[in-house]
Amino acid sequence: MNTNRTKLSIVVPVYYNELNIPYTIPRLQNLQDTIPDCDFEFVFVDDGSKDNSLSLLLEARERDSRIKVIKLSRNFGSMSAIQAGLKHATGDCVGIIAADLQDPPELFKDMIEHWKLGKKVVLGTRADREESLSQKFFSNTYYFLLEKFALKGYPKGGFDFLLIDKQIVNEVLEIQEKNTNVMSLIYWLGHEQIYIPYVRQERKLGKSRWTLAKKVKLFVDSFVSFSYMPIRFMSFIGFLTALFSFLYGVFVILSTIFGFIEVQGWTSIIALITFLLGIIMIMLGIIGEYLWRILDESRDRPSYVVDEVYE
Repeated sequence: MNTNRTKLSIVVPVYYNELNIPYTIPRLQNLQDTIPDCDFEFVFVDDGSKDNSLSLLLEARERDSRIKVIKLSRNFGSMSAIQAGLKHATGDCVGIIAADLQDPPELFKDMIEHWKLGKKVVLGTRADREESLSQKFFSNTYYFLLEKFALKGYPKGGFDFLLIDKQIVNEVLEIQEKNTNVMSLIYWLGHEQIYIPYVRQERKLGKSRWTLAKKVKLFVDSFVSFSYMPIRFMSFIGFLTALFSFLYGVFVILSTIFGFIEVQGWTSIIALITFLLGIIMIMLGIIGEYLWRILDESRDRPSYVVDEVYE
């Protein structure tokens, strides 16, 4: 390899993508014609798939030495798979793209041009999505809340398709934070970013494994990792509850002294108790999320376990 040429590593997390892989790999390989002055490395991370994804990747690797396959011991989640890919990427810059081709790989041509001009973080931001109204609503709500309460200036449509400099890769790996959102972590680092808008395509093949449970976990991880809003929310609700309880107590005492109220039944008391207990349980749940993450960090377990590397 000519040392004056740029090496671009592309990290692709794979989880039940056997229908997409036969189309994804050629699209990525065709980038050599689109960006002829780059040498490529394709880092596929099999995140514990139980279909034929791994065997298809290994077959492709036999035909193309630029393909590197990282097999994780089980499913650790897309964020951990991306961290594993970044760890094994050796390029001067590293791109991240999903395996389902909802993001256009050809956009890497524009990204690499911006990188050559000195931009260390180039983000493919979603100007729109070819998805249902409900999916758009929940995605837009998530990114609105993330920008409002956690990361100011965060791209409106979010991003998980990007290109970053090797320096950024090293900074992300040095943090070694579990239960986090890698994309938000890259944004949090604060380096100057440039946005390239595009329309995210509808998934053509296969069924998305991005389940509701995984979406909820990402939502919680994002706010616990990057915002003090949950704790501030508890403090605010606790203050309001204490204030209204005090005022109500004063009202009851004064009303009893001056004979304005008679002995009342249990309905209002039970309603008040259940309401307050509900608030307390919500607060305990939020505290529990923080405590669990503190415990998980203190145990110092890895975010993922690599079963085998094929290169």
